[in-house]
Amino acid sequence: MSDRQFNVLILCTGNSARSVMAEAALNFAPIGGGKFNAYSAGSQPTGKVHPAAIRLLQKQGIATDNLRSKSWNEFAGANAPAMDFVFTVCGNAAKETCPVWPGVPVTAHWGVDDPAAVKGDEATVDKAFLDAFLILKRRIELFANLPLQQLDQGSLQHHADEIGRHNISSST
Repeated sequence: MSDRQFNVLILCTGNSARSVMAEAALNFAPIGGGKFNAYSAGSQPTGKVHPAAIRLLQKQGIATDNLRSKSWNEFAGANAPAMDFVFTVCGNAAKETCPVWPGVPVTAHWGVDDPAAVKGDEATVDKAFLDAFLILKRRIELFANLPLQQLDQGSLQHHADEIGRHNISSST
């Protein structure tokens, strides 16, 4: 792989919380290192980004202006950017039959509990979103620090799978 930016698609069912936070974090240069064009999508998008995700990203200093909930069909068509990596971040999306992505992207499951499913007051919900974000951020940092240009497809696949298998807690 060359020095170009890598296209990464992060999938979840609703594309309102985890996948959107991961997209924003990976595109944020201090976290993703400026090496990625990250996108997110869902198999059944809710049509809106969860307000707690927006609050959290803004508190982290991460831009939210262009975030939206969208269908993974946008990324399966002929005019879609070819993906180098496709990661699922929720259990449902990992089990669903995904579209066939152009090219041969490295795929992995980086499951994180759904903060949008947490009920309670704003502080409780915000804590769930922060916990999910910190896990995603740590996985993204591990991924961004890989010598991507120096690894072959098999090694990239192995590392992506290992990152998803790490039991990373939000306090890590």
